[in-house]
Amino acid sequence: MVVGLAATVAVMLAGFAVAARRVLGLRFGAVRTLLAGALVIAIIGPLMQAFAGTVDPADTGITPLWFFVLAVLCALLAGLVFLVVAEALVPPGSLPGPLELVRAARRRAVRSRRYLQITRILIRHGLGPYLRGRDPGPSAPAGRARTAEALRLALDEAGVTFVKLGQIMSTRSDLLPPEFVEELRLLQDRAAPAPWAEIERVLVAELGGPVEEAFAEFEREPLAAASIAQVHRARLSGGEEVVVKVQRPGIAAVVEQDLDIVARLARSLERRTGWGRAFGVGELARGFAEALREELDFRVESANMAAVAAAAAGEPVHVPAPRPELSSRRMLVMERLAGTPFGGAVPEGADRQGLARTLLETLLRQIMVHGVFHADPHPGNIMLLEDGRLGLLDFGSVGRLDAALRGALQRLLAALDRGDPLGVSDALLEVVARPEEIDERELERDLGRFMARHLVTGAAPDMRMFSHLFRVVSAHGLSVPPEVAAVFRALGTVEGTLARLAPGFDIVAEARAFSARHLAERGGPEGIREAAAQEMLHLLPMLRRLPRRVERIVGAAEHGRFGVNVRLFADERDRRYVTGVLHQVLLTVLAATTGVMAVLLLGTEGGPSVTPGVGLLQLLGYNLLAISAMLGLRVLVLIFRSER
Repeated sequence: MVVGLAATVAVMLAGFAVAARRVLGLRFGAVRTLLAGALVIAIIGPLMQAFAGTVDPADTGITPLWFFVLAVLCALLAGLVFLVVAEALVPPGSLPGPLELVRAARRRAVRSRRYLQITRILIRHGLGPYLRGRDPGPSAPAGRARTAEALRLALDEAGVTFVKLGQIMSTRSDLLPPEFVEELRLLQDRAAPAPWAEIERVLVAELGGPVEEAFAEFEREPLAAASIAQVHRARLSGGEEVVVKVQRPGIAAVVEQDLDIVARLARSLERRTGWGRAFGVGELARGFAEALREELDFRVESANMAAVAAAAAGEPVHVPAPRPELSSRRMLVMERLAGTPFGGAVPEGADRQGLARTLLETLLRQIMVHGVFHADPHPGNIMLLEDGRLGLLDFGSVGRLDAALRGALQRLLAALDRGDPLGVSDALLEVVARPEEIDERELERDLGRFMARHLVTGAAPDMRMFSHLFRVVSAHGLSVPPEVAAVFRALGTVEGTLARLAPGFDIVAEARAFSARHLAERGGPEGIREAAAQEMLHLLPMLRRLPRRVERIVGAAEHGRFGVNVRLFADERDRRYVTGVLHQVLLTVLAATTGVMAVLLLGTEGGPSVTPGVGLLQLLGYNLLAISAMLGLRVLVLIFRSER
């Protein structure tokens, strides 16, 4: 008995699932289909009993079958209405499953503890009003300096993710006041070394065996330790001296947890404050999270090293060669460079001006010519090698520019050098993300005032002019792409490195000299010949086919056979879109027509009687009304799905 009942219910549920999918034209989740089917089973019996009350028990003809069909249609209609309402109010994927709910609750508890910890840090440093959405507005420079110092101390105390965030923020002179930029530049990525036992576990997991099997010698004391990784000296079995960069255990989970908090804080600030919306802190947080996740994958850094090495070929700099066969996501093995970091004391007798010029020209050539450049050239990442060359370290942050962006950036810097505000405006609108509406004439005037202040004869231009340029960009609602922001971040960082290496080094004058030489190389006979040869290589296949095509066109025109074929909706996506629209229109017309016919039949008097209280026309009207409602539900559910 129970088995038979269960089988009947299962068959009814399966039948409803098939009917719902056929009528509405979509697949639904198992949970909502089960609930809708349970509703159908629950009401179909009472509906049949209600309709049976209008039928003469002695009638054994077709009349009871009509009311049975009507009861089934009404029950099915109720289930379909449930599905459509659920589709509108609770779209698929908007509610997690039971296991996901448990995991989400656990993550929420961990996140809440960390969130409270960060909140206490911010409040302790006097930054609580900003969390409540308070917008203090402009203040005196002294007040901004105190707030900037409090922010730096809070970020430093909050940990690795927030230190990295502060370092990125220090490069956005277009968004932050100078006091904040200068203060956040003081953030240092440092940490106490992790115990050897923890580092060894990471090495064994990444190597798949004991450390002694892969390395002939491995020093347990690190050469340097940062918040994400630390570096150890080692020697391979072949005798090659290498350094091994090992990720701190558990740091990826901490960073992911903090990135989630950063994203939530950014959304909150963007929703509650005007300055958060103006700065687009949500987009900034997404870009920061993407960059930091790449930094946690040392395979990305290994690829970056290979790319920068290829771009630096022929330059008087050396990039350590990685060992991909020994490297992994949490471990990076690379060539060891012998020399002195610029973070320490530069050896006596070194040609400081020459080294500074070499470093600047290398970075500018990477940016302007190759499009792959070291985005964080601070003194700790630059070495003076024993053979007199420069060595570059730490490729977790590498910038990339495509050919179009490099060309626009070259035109921007060339126009700045010429003092041409119109050229600067045109090039700038190629570099930045252009809004729908912009006053180009006002932008040109602001750029003219900028150049009159920084680039006139007798003025001493420095890297601070880029901060002013960023403020002009921000004032006109322009958004600097992350790739371009990375360029100015690298230039700003290398300025501090050069000032430490060679005090008095004129970075702007040297950059102008490099630009002049680069333009001369491109504008010389050899550069013009190379550019023309490349253009001819692109045009040659088309030029070879052009005479035959012209001959065919002329011949067709001469004999009166020349015509133009135009294929409408040649793209499959266009055809699918038009077909979908036509289907919805057709279903809407059918639903409306069926509904009108049902109303007319229900309002028509007379006609054959099915039962003493119901005529045949009214019974047909009820059935047509149910069919009309089903067709309307199909249109609605298609609309709800297409809106997501």
